[in-house]
Amino acid sequence: MSNLFSKQNRAILLGPLSSNNPVSVQVLGICSALAVTAKLEPAIVMSISVTAVVAFANVIISLLRNTIPNRIRIIVQLVVVAALVIIVDQVLKAFAYEASKQLSVFVGLIITNCILMGRLEAFALANKPWESFLDGIGNGLGYSFILVILGFIRELLGTGSLYGFPIIPQSFYDMGYENNGLVILPPAALILLGCIIWVQRSMNKDLQTK
Repeated sequence: MSNLFSKQNRAILLGPLSSNNPVSVQVLGICSALAVTAKLEPAIVMSISVTAVVAFANVIISLLRNTIPNRIRIIVQLVVVAALVIIVDQVLKAFAYEASKQLSVFVGLIITNCILMGRLEAFALANKPWESFLDGIGNGLGYSFILVILGFIRELLGTGSLYGFPIIPQSFYDMGYENNGLVILPPAALILLGCIIWVQRSMNKDLQTK
């Protein structure tokens, strides 16, 4: 058991949460981060979906890595990812139909997510299944961390609620408070993401040179 969570494996799992975050450091998966974070619910559903697809795609490609001819490796990766995305899409339609409708085409576009192809190429093709699984979970959680922060801020400031439940007291509105409609527009998501990147780089000197 200790070997499963060795220092190296912990670094693989936890690195993407901060110093090697796929969104705020590697600047990958930006499109979906901006498009599905107007509310917290679709942000969470998208986060879970991407994490599941990255983790299992990493494991499958790692298991097949010694049998995949180099010249068709991209095609094989796309087939694996597409199959997993179809499964995720059908599960969402069966058990979270409203969230599936909110995500719309963005579930299908997981296939082209830069994080997915990047991890398959950079990690899964060169590492064993367990390490590849941890890498997928870590990068999925790193991606999820940014999406949840964006979804939380945008829904709270834009609608005064979280997950559909009112958070800001009515007394605030009676005193003149108004929801900020700008926050739920895509440009605001880009500004908020820029602020997150700025804060992270300011707090981590190692990132200031990247």
